[in-house]
This record gives sequence, C-alpha cells and structure tokens, in this order.
Amino acid sequence: MADFNVNDTKEYEDRMQKSIDFLQDELNNIRAGRANPRVLDQITVDYYGVATPLNQVASITVPEPRQLLIQPWDKTLLEEIEKAILNSDLSLNPNNDGAALRLHFPTLTEERRRDLTKQVDKLGEEAKISIRNLRREYLDRAKKAEKSSEISEDELRLAEENIQKLTDKYTEKVDEKVKSKSEELMEI
Repeated sequence: MADFNVNDTKEYEDRMQKSIDFLQDELNNIRAGRANPRVLDQITVDYYGVATPLNQVASITVPEPRQLLIQPWDKTLLEEIEKAILNSDLSLNPNNDGAALRLHFPTLTEERRRDLTKQVDKLGEEAKISIRNLRREYLDRAKKAEKSSEISEDELRLAEENIQKLTDKYTEKVDEKVKSKSEELMEI
C-alpha cells in the first residue's frame, strides 16, 4: 500500500480497458440478424475426445449477408458440429448437404430487435458499474494514503480529478459501443 502515486493510474486504466474488451466480446456474441462468424466462438465439438472450438476444426465463411458456411476439415465431424449448433442457444437450424453446413440467419422481428437492444443496454450498464467500482477502489486507496500522511489534501484532490477523467473516458467508450451495437440491431 505504501508509496501511493496520484499520477499513476496505469493499473486502473488497464483494468478499465479489460472491462471494455469484455463488453466488446459480449456484444459480438449478440446475433444482429446478419451472419457473423463470431457467434460460433462459444461452440465446441468433440474431436477425438477433446472439446475443441469449432473454428479450429472447420473453416467458417460468409457467402451471403445472412448465411454462414461451415466446412469441416474432417468430414466425419459434420454430424458432431450439427449437434453442437442445435444444442447451443443460437436458435439456428443448420442445413447439412453432406459436405458442409449452412446456417441461415432469419431477419429479426421488431420485437426481437427491441429485446436485443435492452440486452445491449444491460451489458453496457454492467460495464459502467465495473468501471465505477474501479474508480471507487482507487479513491479508497487515495483516501487511506492521505489519512496515513503519504499524500497531501491537494494530492488527494488531484488523484480524484485524475481517476474521474479516466472514468469519464471509459464510460464514454462504453456508450459508443452500446450505441453502435444498438444501431446495428435496429437497422433493417
């Protein structure tokens, strides 16, 4: 705890960036009605007794805006991949042509778009809470340092200003990502 530096917010900036990265990963997993190979990132298949990510056993391409084409390198995996997709929470039915799987993404209904937008807003709020918790943690450290006379009152105020600027910067990033994803969801 010793040696509190009011200008050293690097650790907290890194942790706030991790919150942003986590938010982006979560947003990438929300299906927006158009084909995005990232929606399959969570799917694993049993490959010789090992749970292996889908993108490591097949090529995934986007031949049309609302379609994914999954071509396994080992054709014996076709049924295993189909089962994994059907058991996932993606609500997609793969078409098996014997050599590859095609996933068709239906156009989202207005109601589904609104539900997904609410989900995006919730994820954004969770990211902001995480960022505000980091601010609180930093301020607690600064106040303890001031109490134990490691830093002056002026330095405490400077620390508060520094962490607030950082918090505002990352909260803005969250807002930008949420706005961008919401617009993507609402476009027809």
